[in-house]
Amino acid sequence: MRSTGIRRTLALLGVSALALTACGGNADESAGGKTRITVNCMPPKSAKTDRAFFEEDVAAFEKKHPDIDVVPHDAFPCQDPKTFDAKLAGGQMEDVFYTYFTDARHVVDINQAADLTPYVKELKSYGTIQKQLRDIYTVDGKVYGIPRTGYSMGLIYNKALFEKAGLDPDRPPTTWAEVRTAAKKIAKLGGGTVGYADYSAQNQGGWHFTAELYSQGGAVVSADGEKATVDTPEGRAVLQTLHDMRWTDDSMGSKQLLVINDAQQMMGSGKLGMYLAAPDNIPILVKEKGADYEDIAIAPMPGGKATLVGGDGYMVSKKASPAQIRAALKWLDHMFLTPGDGFLGDYARAKKHDAPVGLPEPRLFTGAADAKDQQVKKANANVPVENYQPFLDGNQRLDMKIEPPHAQQIYSVLDGVVSAVLTKEDADIDRLLKDASGKIDGILARG
Repeated sequence: MRSTGIRRTLALLGVSALALTACGGNADESAGGKTRITVNCMPPKSAKTDRAFFEEDVAAFEKKHPDIDVVPHDAFPCQDPKTFDAKLAGGQMEDVFYTYFTDARHVVDINQAADLTPYVKELKSYGTIQKQLRDIYTVDGKVYGIPRTGYSMGLIYNKALFEKAGLDPDRPPTTWAEVRTAAKKIAKLGGGTVGYADYSAQNQGGWHFTAELYSQGGAVVSADGEKATVDTPEGRAVLQTLHDMRWTDDSMGSKQLLVINDAQQMMGSGKLGMYLAAPDNIPILVKEKGADYEDIAIAPMPGGKATLVGGDGYMVSKKASPAQIRAALKWLDHMFLTPGDGFLGDYARAKKHDAPVGLPEPRLFTGAADAKDQQVKKANANVPVENYQPFLDGNQRLDMKIEPPHAQQIYSVLDGVVSAVLTKEDADIDRLLKDASGKIDGILARG
């Protein structure tokens, strides 16, 4: 799954994805003798501020590189899973195209990505990007893409409700047992207040089950990607905790089959204590759902073992010429990979337009590049950064695990497992996990 606001300014505008068009084209030279590249994921016209930022940054790039002509394409969303493969196969994809982390190996497997390995040394920022993110686009030792943003899951919580329930808002839960205890106390406040909410529909239940399984030290599939590994003590622990919170503690409320918007509405209205999400949810809670920045905080994933990470990046068409590949890497450096600058990193510009600055993610860089990015972010912060420190500190101790292969198909299976546990008090957890394991094995076998 993608997160729901990973792009800093689009979260402000309530747009959860950017752009994609069916227009491809790999003509190396424009009429003026320039190297031309088509790129996607340009903000739609409805996102006026982001559209203006993007156009401004493209114009600055072309001024700096007068030998390169950038032709951006916009539509909604950045990537439509229903048409993605068809556009690749039909030669309609842009020269430089947006992908989720989970797409990388698939695009390589169907031979639609250019090998960037001989050129990546020309990408000034490449060595500063977190290795675990670079590795996502590295297949069999070759580089096929460049990460642009990354997110990790954490526990968003309402500090005001914690105080009302007699909990310390500066000491959020770090284990699932502590989450359960806190949820019970918050639910006892009454008035329709829910201690903890979780998703169980539209594949989002499977997504969260995966995150919760990771947090317990488990995995959805084996390391070789060939067998399901949900029918395990860790898998049972996840479901038993949800069952007990729902039915024994009555801390999850009676309304189930929730999706992310439901949890956001509840949190924004001050009726929810905790739910799992990435930091990019925070501006949505404030700008769209009525919450106050001072009340919303985020902690690392409970359990202390691992957290689910996701994000996006760019790959280059197999048809691209060497000149186009070099132009693409220069464009990525300018737009997304210069600390404290560019479309996502110009924090001064974002602050001037009342976009949130100071959220703990995305955190793309390491070393001096990260220090510079964080310094500029801190200097322009307009949100309570202290509310996010537990998340930053705790993430340093967690393994970062990407979503499983065939994620959406697997999530659909696991949706049924989670929804059964949350809607049926007598749900047979062992049977649910055994059946899910068999279905996932079938998905993996089909490749």
